[in-house]
Amino acid sequence: MMRHVLPLALAAASFSACLAQSPAAPADKPLTAIPYSPSLDLNDMDRTANPCVDFYQYVCGGWMKNNPIPADQAGWSVYAKLANENRQLLWGILEQDATLQQRTPVQQKIGDYYAACMDTDAIDTRGLAPLQPELDRIAAIQTRDQVAAFLREGADQRGLYFLNAGSEQDPKNAGMMIVGIEAGGLGLPDRDYYTKTDAKSQEIREHYVTYMAHLLVLAGEPQAQADADAAATMKIETALANASLTRVERRNPYNLYHPMKIGDVDALVPALELPVFLRDQKVPESVLSNVDVAQPKFLTALETELSSEPLDNLRAYLRIHALNAAAPSLSTPFEDAQFDFYSKYLRGVPQMQARWKRCEGQVDRYLGEALGQEFVARDFSPTTKQKVTVMTEQIEQAMQQEIEHLDWMSPETKQAAIAKLHAVRNKIGYPEKWRDYSTLTIERDDYFGNVLRAHVFEEKRSWSKVGKPVDRTEWGMTPPTVNAYYDPQMNDINFPAGVLQPPLYDPKEDDAPNYGNTGGTIGHELTHAFDDEGRQFDGQGNLRDWWTPADAKGFEDHINCLRDQFAGYIIVDNIHINSKLTSGEDTADLGGTLLAYEAWKMQTAGQHLENKDGFTPDQRFFIGYAQWACENERPENLRVSAITNPHSPGKYRVNGIVADMPQFAAAFGCKAGDPMVNAKACKIW
Repeated sequence: MMRHVLPLALAAASFSACLAQSPAAPADKPLTAIPYSPSLDLNDMDRTANPCVDFYQYVCGGWMKNNPIPADQAGWSVYAKLANENRQLLWGILEQDATLQQRTPVQQKIGDYYAACMDTDAIDTRGLAPLQPELDRIAAIQTRDQVAAFLREGADQRGLYFLNAGSEQDPKNAGMMIVGIEAGGLGLPDRDYYTKTDAKSQEIREHYVTYMAHLLVLAGEPQAQADADAAATMKIETALANASLTRVERRNPYNLYHPMKIGDVDALVPALELPVFLRDQKVPESVLSNVDVAQPKFLTALETELSSEPLDNLRAYLRIHALNAAAPSLSTPFEDAQFDFYSKYLRGVPQMQARWKRCEGQVDRYLGEALGQEFVARDFSPTTKQKVTVMTEQIEQAMQQEIEHLDWMSPETKQAAIAKLHAVRNKIGYPEKWRDYSTLTIERDDYFGNVLRAHVFEEKRSWSKVGKPVDRTEWGMTPPTVNAYYDPQMNDINFPAGVLQPPLYDPKEDDAPNYGNTGGTIGHELTHAFDDEGRQFDGQGNLRDWWTPADAKGFEDHINCLRDQFAGYIIVDNIHINSKLTSGEDTADLGGTLLAYEAWKMQTAGQHLENKDGFTPDQRFFIGYAQWACENERPENLRVSAITNPHSPGKYRVNGIVADMPQFAAAFGCKAGDPMVNAKACKIW
């Protein structure tokens, strides 16, 4: 759905042996300003490579050689490096706000949350004590009815464990908020980890069971009992995984839309007593006639588990999930155990992130718009917002021109597509209004309590939306985030302040690399409105088929060209890209780059553009486009990404795209038969 890589905590990848000889990354320290990096850096290039053979190596070879993966990361990229620098700036802000004598309410909350998180002596002294009341409630469960009561009574602090429930936009009436119920309950990153039968998947499952048992032992359970409880939990999770849709199946929004009356939902999983739960959340009765169940088959399987599994096994599942969810907020042994499995083993990360990074991440997660206010005040220029707004408008004009000239789409569907395009809302930098955290209590000496209260605050905020009109000013990312996204139901494109700074957007550079980089990001997000998933929503965000059958077939024929192309690329070992999973992102990469190129030509029409640093303006556009994608990844994380990541690896997000663009071949003089010139060039938009 987005141009971005995975979140930093989950980022990924490996590289060559030369990295072992590269200098270590400089020690992190608080920053008062982000260091400048140009959007087109000649030092990042490998001029010995042939751009017509491997453009990615040509533009990123120097960066990959000089930027080894830090020990606390699963991968390293231009995005990750900038995000880390943002975090260092936020670190300095949080250190300051934790010690100021005179503070605003925002500074008090983020400063005290950070200070409480950094107080590891107090956290370690408390040990398991903060979670003990929850574990005691689980131990006291003696009947199946008590399972449902237990889940309801603490749901505002930690959710329902087995599934996810909350507010969502009505897929058929995107202007209103309704109740949505989604599958959940798994401890591994994806349902495929439970269903695949290869040796590596079996090994991962064995390690996962060992990890679950270790959590129980840390909580005081004898090893033999812990082993049995972990095995029982694995059995429950496997049953839930087998009833869950695959990621590819979930790309089709119709597979996730099942409106039901609450009585019908209750009939699927009566053991959960969901009508009682929803009324506890003060959901209006009028809304209970339209509850969206993403995966009914999952609820049926969950009912089987809740009604037939021995209570001992259900209690074991709940204990393990309570411990796993709380581990980052508990004492060091629990945090270490979670890191060892999810990061060190599963993703190949040798070293845990410094405490300040974990705490900054917590503040950004729970108080992101409060922290964002501090970030924007220091690091976001109104001039940047103005220039990016103009760039966005030009890219939208380019999109309209592309739609108007499509030879495979009828006038009827073109008219609907252009209407949707004109309805797209552009959000740049930060929200129009900041979130109000005044009802959230943050205490300097109660880290675990802060986590719980922050979760309760967010749950109440979510449930309070049900039955009300959608607030289309809301953002799904915080302002410091180095990322961007398109929301098909909001029909908006969102560019946080964090992604609009060098080396991604560089006010010191000319238009060519800026349109290649930031313009490509804007075009990417805009194209998501018309990818295989986004195209199924109309301009108001409603799930509605506005395509003629012939046009829908034309779209599928064109996107299948791209799917076939990317399915031939290898991620790691012998694992190919799952192009049915990545097709939305691949489509957005291709469409976005073309739109950015056309907008750049629009911006520079009539100008005399000179060569610079030995490159023509067109070459500088494509180098600027490609250098955002420079990355190194660990092989372990690449294996995880092959299952979970809807984005292709950076190498193919560059090479796979330019190989389909005649404009690139012309810029670098590439000929038919060169690896960067596809004999059958794919084009969708």
